[in-house]
Amino acid sequence: MLKQQLRLSGAISAICLAGLTTVHAQAQDQSPADTGEDTIVVTASPIAKEQDDLLIGASVVTREEIQRRMSNTIGEMLKAEPGVSSSFFGPGASRPIIRGQGGDRVQVLDNGIGSIDASSSSVDHAVAVEPAQAEQVEIIRGTGLLRYGSSGSGGVVNVIDGRIPFAVPENGLEASVRVGASSVDDGRDVAFATDFEAAKFGDTSVVMHFDAALREADDYDIPGFAESAAFRAMEEEDHEDDHDDDHDDDHADHDEHEEEEAFGTLENSSFETSAVSFGTSVINDRFTFGIAVKQTNSDYGIPAGHDHAHGEEGHDDDHEDDDHDDDHDDHDDHDDDHDHEHEHGGEGEGGVRINLEQLRYDLRGEYRLGTTAFETVRVALGISDYEHREIEPSGEVGTIFANQGWEGRVELVQRPQGGWRGASGVQMRQREFSAIGEEAFVPATETSQVGIFTFQDYETGPWHFEGAARYERTEHEDDMGTNLSFDGFSVSGGTGYQLTENVKIGGTVFRTERAPTTEELFSNGPHLATEAFEVGDASLGLETSTGAEAVLRGRYQRLNFTLNGFYTDYQDYIYQAETGEEEDGLPVFAYEATDATFSGFEAEADMLLGSAFGAEFIADGSVEYVLAEIGGGNGNLPRIPPLGVLAGLNADWDRVSIRGEVDYAAEQDEIAAFEMETDAYTLLNLYVTYRPFPQNEKLALRVSANNLSDEEARQHTSFLKDQVPLPGRNLRVSFEAGF
Repeated sequence: MLKQQLRLSGAISAICLAGLTTVHAQAQDQSPADTGEDTIVVTASPIAKEQDDLLIGASVVTREEIQRRMSNTIGEMLKAEPGVSSSFFGPGASRPIIRGQGGDRVQVLDNGIGSIDASSSSVDHAVAVEPAQAEQVEIIRGTGLLRYGSSGSGGVVNVIDGRIPFAVPENGLEASVRVGASSVDDGRDVAFATDFEAAKFGDTSVVMHFDAALREADDYDIPGFAESAAFRAMEEEDHEDDHDDDHDDDHADHDEHEEEEAFGTLENSSFETSAVSFGTSVINDRFTFGIAVKQTNSDYGIPAGHDHAHGEEGHDDDHEDDDHDDDHDDHDDHDDDHDHEHEHGGEGEGGVRINLEQLRYDLRGEYRLGTTAFETVRVALGISDYEHREIEPSGEVGTIFANQGWEGRVELVQRPQGGWRGASGVQMRQREFSAIGEEAFVPATETSQVGIFTFQDYETGPWHFEGAARYERTEHEDDMGTNLSFDGFSVSGGTGYQLTENVKIGGTVFRTERAPTTEELFSNGPHLATEAFEVGDASLGLETSTGAEAVLRGRYQRLNFTLNGFYTDYQDYIYQAETGEEEDGLPVFAYEATDATFSGFEAEADMLLGSAFGAEFIADGSVEYVLAEIGGGNGNLPRIPPLGVLAGLNADWDRVSIRGEVDYAAEQDEIAAFEMETDAYTLLNLYVTYRPFPQNEKLALRVSANNLSDEEARQHTSFLKDQVPLPGRNLRVSFEAGF
């Protein structure tokens, strides 16, 4: 299957390159496309740059794209971007995965500061960042990553919501409101935001911001069974092995059990999320200083979750007695247990639900120094009080996860001199993490981290050079007095060259050292949401990655394209490996270190086809592939996304825009030990936007239809892929008004 995927991807790449060669020959003397659109500035780099000025590929999701692909989680909203997938754990929890990397290796930032929640510790924990409030999302790789830490070797996702204003609104007031509804889950949402100039003293303005968002939905519809055919077949085989000697009554009970399996609706997938934030800034020509407070609350179910009696009443213990009557009783117990696992109604009748709360304070400031050496000093600080409770089907609190922490950064931006620019700074983090209750698989731990970084940029003629370095010290101390410290040093460098007015090539090389997390070091207990007994290893050391990435980028009047290729070699790569053993009725997943390699590519292009019927037609597409192998040819790493292809056709009139889209994920049969293969799927999507006044971008009616063919689709990157399919056919309608 791998060879077939590579042949397919190679063919697509060859077609793209052939087309690019033809267009290049025809467009040697043409200037870059003048689309009339606003320039996209990437702020996640220490030096704000236009997207095309970055040495390697970066994805920027604009406000229009956010509104079009509005989703319940950041992971699901971003998975259409090249190289990005998600950890889909139902509609309540989904974190971005970049090139097969997730967890702590992908940092999710809230306006440039970490989300300071518990999302990186487990895939069932939601990211405390609200997609409905986002104005722009940046997906960044390359030298600029070292500004945020050595752990973001997979990439950085920076969500910008503007709750600390950095500019005075035009005419002193801006406001917008959006309402929406979806059919697949009877979902409804509303969001409101406003910025206004509250006071003015000479050349100094006081600007205030307020926003609020509410989303809620019932259990969502699915095309068929919640469990995949392969998973049901495996359960059937296990069931028959356990009941070879049972009588006919057992078969009748088994038939009844099959009829009661979840079908048509994914139970316990309902959610309710709200977020409110308030910010204020003082702005003038010399400085900007602002503060904000945000309250986030979420209540969501864990589909396919098990109750905490699993370890005591698992299938292995149901059939120890050879007596016929006891066997029959045990079979009934098995059915009862299995039925209980599937009772996840939206009102908490079965299955675990998570109740999440975060109170967060942010401070951001920028002072323009005006000295010869330095241009600006920037300060950013985030303080978070986070807690989520895992509620048992009985309504009792099973486990409480808490994370009190803060993160701050101070950096000096150098004044440009002779093509040379740069920024250097200090970043500090502190985290007090605890888990109390039946599922406390990680001890209470305090983590502190200090990083010193520098980023340098030099341009001369067609050449562009970047370099970055970071020293980082990380300390973990658990409640038993174990104290572990790690000193890491990371460097990266890149070069870009403007081949022609329209074509640029670039590349980066890097070597990073990442300290293990508290979960990787100290886990030791059952984690029922992921159906795993997790075991850490306190002897783990630094994880070292060495790699390179190359990019070819072209910008013409009718065609834009970007090709990225990457290769990363890991020493002591830390991951969860299924051991084949069981503890408390759960499979044991142990954190271990091994050598590993990640390689792959992304290709994306868009082309102006021409005009017809009063509309402008644009075609676009992307292809992505990643291969992740354990060193020495010892197999594959788990939950790696398969080959993906996205193709779209846009038709734009003055008032109406229509987009049709095909989203294809290939079969994933390059799997790890104990992992199940995942079938291919193809999703058909349609998006329609109507603007009664084209000049007003904030007045729009949007209608989208996702998964039009109602196909069963499962993401290989999800722990629950064989029990939690993606939603079925969904019609979403939203209306936005603003000024």
